[in-house]
Amino acid sequence: MAWQFSTMEFGKPEGGLTMRRIAFVLISAVATVVMAASAALADSPHFIFADNSINSSTGALVTSFKDAGLGTGTTSIAITLKANASATYQCYNKAGNKPEGVPKSAGPSALVGSGNFAVRHGQTTGSLSVGPVASPISCPSGQRLFLDSVTYTDTFVSDATGNTFHATPDPVSATLHIPA
Repeated sequence: MAWQFSTMEFGKPEGGLTMRRIAFVLISAVATVVMAASAALADSPHFIFADNSINSSTGALVTSFKDAGLGTGTTSIAITLKANASATYQCYNKAGNKPEGVPKSAGPSALVGSGNFAVRHGQTTGSLSVGPVASPISCPSGQRLFLDSVTYTDTFVSDATGNTFHATPDPVSATLHIPA
């Protein structure tokens, strides 16, 4: 008795598609769904941190930040820093003494600073500075104006997507003695 084999090859269903082709189509479909879900999750802007400090040479508020979830198609993003600022100014004579009179305060005043930052791998890190508030006084002849203290409150960073984050510490202040 002779064995007979059908013309249908092993592993091929009727219709001509091989099991390998079916597996490839299924794997491709799953990979497409996973990649689309990953892209959707990557485009979820949020700040990781926003840390305030005061530059001891200028009295300016410096806010360092990291913004993530910006997506891999974004190459740069605008970031804005907003804060309310107050400052105390004082005139000093040539000997470094305060003449009679009360130091003059400035503010609170709203300050805004912004910049464009490069985005790599869906995130950016940088810092922005604002302030200090300008002096409300000028000193008479023979005296020099100094910035003696600053305070910043209500400090927020925001990006062009509308994402906003409260920077800390807030309020932040410093006692200084900087020629103005």
